[in-house]
Amino acid sequence: MASSCCNCSTITILSLLALSYFMVASAGDLNQDFDITWGDGRAKILNNGELLTLSLDKASGSGFQSKKEYLYGKIDMQLKLVAGNSAGTVTAYYLSSKGSNWDEIDFEFLGNLSGDPYILHTNVFSQGKGNREQQFYLWFDPTADFHTYSILWNPQRIVFSVDGTPIREFKNSESIGVPFPKNQAMRIYSSLWNADDWATRGGLVKTDWTQAPFTASYRNFNANACTVSSGTSSCSSNTASSSNNASWLSEELDSTSNDRLKWVQSNYMIYNYCTDAKRFPQGFPPECKSA
Repeated sequence: MASSCCNCSTITILSLLALSYFMVASAGDLNQDFDITWGDGRAKILNNGELLTLSLDKASGSGFQSKKEYLYGKIDMQLKLVAGNSAGTVTAYYLSSKGSNWDEIDFEFLGNLSGDPYILHTNVFSQGKGNREQQFYLWFDPTADFHTYSILWNPQRIVFSVDGTPIREFKNSESIGVPFPKNQAMRIYSSLWNADDWATRGGLVKTDWTQAPFTASYRNFNANACTVSSGTSSCSSNTASSSNNASWLSEELDSTSNDRLKWVQSNYMIYNYCTDAKRFPQGFPPECKSA
């Protein structure tokens, strides 16, 4: 009987170790997942690591980055954006690698005058080339409460989602010569900064510093992802490829998700580079034809 119980314990421990292999970060202590990188005290981790805040005043903004680097993953963060008159401010939340041929997956939230909607700006860079902007209004007030902003990044696609609703899909189009982020590990970065030279109505509306400090808040970070350390991915083992917890590595949009994506793009998309004929007089980028 004792031998049987011992075997059960061993199996349980092995199962837990296998699970922890993929759940590289979860909702919990943000101190364990992020480093504050700039802002001279304007960025803070509070409530025993449950809440992170960034603030901006006339002297400086602030920012943080993840301790780990990722190469593919399903990453969630809850954000509550700057309330009131946020014109001129930008809250950026993104994945990025380093170097002149960097890869990047962007959420940027462009502030606006009180009563006007935020603009959610998205972009994808591969090998240093971006210019793939899509912009959206949101169907709720992103300053009233926390909402979940997610990135699914696997070898086939990148999907941006808000509260579980997909808003954008960038497919791997390497077969037609479009580079796709697949080789460079990326960290998570976020910053709150002043961009009143362009952020609101093309720079016509400036930041009202009498409203400072401006504050954005973060909580409930979760990453089911492949981490990279010393050039080796945690998902390179046979165990990783067979785990149910790595199902996101081949995840795609089902018919319901595609319907929700079309609903958002029909009702809330305000800019799409793939329809901007003035910007591309010689023809749209090749990935637009397969979108």
